[in-house]
Amino acid sequence: MSTPRKRGVAAVWTNTLVYAILVIGAVLVLAPFALSVMTSLKTPRQFATSSPLEPPAPPTLDNFTNLFAGGTKVDFSRAFGVTFAVVIVVLVGQLLFSIMAAYAFARISFPGRDAVFWVYLATLMVPQVVTIVPLYLMMAQSGLRNTFWALVLPYVFGSPYAIFLLREYFRSIPQDLIDAARLDGAGTIRVLTRIVVPMSRPIIATLALITVVTHWNNFMWPLIVTTGQDWAVITVATSSLQSQYTNNWTLVMAATTIAMAPLILIFALFNRRIVDSIAITSFK
Repeated sequence: MSTPRKRGVAAVWTNTLVYAILVIGAVLVLAPFALSVMTSLKTPRQFATSSPLEPPAPPTLDNFTNLFAGGTKVDFSRAFGVTFAVVIVVLVGQLLFSIMAAYAFARISFPGRDAVFWVYLATLMVPQVVTIVPLYLMMAQSGLRNTFWALVLPYVFGSPYAIFLLREYFRSIPQDLIDAARLDGAGTIRVLTRIVVPMSRPIIATLALITVVTHWNNFMWPLIVTTGQDWAVITVATSSLQSQYTNNWTLVMAATTIAMAPLILIFALFNRRIVDSIAITSFK
């Protein structure tokens, strides 16, 4: 039989092993980001003559200045602004239309409601690459190719995942609250805005975070539907920068660092909400 002392020693070793694995995993995940920042703060000469793991001595902001001061062939400041505008428009549209659709599927009875919902949800099984060509033809024939609307229209009216996530949460709200509001004379819109949405802030925050991260990093569709620099998003601009300045990795790493910066800022400001959102998403 094991003694309490032996069990205590085994628990210490187990915890030590677990934390060691976590530390190794954290290093493997964070190392590329740290290397990107270090490289972006070096001059091309420093990068060529020193080890990639060696810190910049001294650090320089010339790479960032070149990106935003017109020192490259890529209009990076415009790409940053286009990406920000796309994310804001898509975020507002996703929240507005997904909330309304999810409430309809969760709380409003109409013929074929469940059948329509499950058919719509089944589109999650269709890979994005399958819809690229039809979407492109629709935009081209509508005269919207290489425009701002081509970037946002495929996403602004909600998504199956967003509607499913909200619907399941809306169904968990007690029906008695909604019935009480209707007895007080509240209509559908008032019930949605005064009862359902305030009680669903955690899941709405989850959807908002997922939407921002997804569309800030979106690459394939903007690459296909836009040409030139007028409506290039930050991921496409960074890719173009890499192809034009293959040997200037300090400039490319400065671009990737800028692309990561807003997401790091979001995590720093809303880390507690992000952890809660992960728990909610896993539960649902």
